Amino acid sequence: MIAPRRLAERLRLPMSRLAKIAHVNRNTMTAKPESPAVQTKLGEIARIIARAADLSGDEGKAIIWFKHQPITGFGKTAEQLVEEGHGDAVLWALEGMEQGAYS
Repeated sequence: MIAPRRLAERLRLPMSRLAKIAHVNRNTMTAKPESPAVQTKLGEIARIIARAADLSGDEGKAIIWFKHQPITGFGKTAEQLVEEGHGDAVLWALEGMEQGAYS
């Protein structure tokens, strides 16, 4: 199970911001963190961070990338894309980076 508060701390975000990015009600995220909806959304974010950390070799760099580095071809950060419901596009971009494409 992904603990919302722990993920928010790792990303250096307030819980309200993490809830907004994940499209989950903040109260639901706190009261029912084990719910499938919460775990699905947080899982997507955690997979993106883990994949980016694998590529960069450092979780701190991956978090900075997630929050601040626009992804080539999208002109938005991974955080913005996830918030807009395009986590799959971020994973696709990470796959491209793994294959040698630039971001």
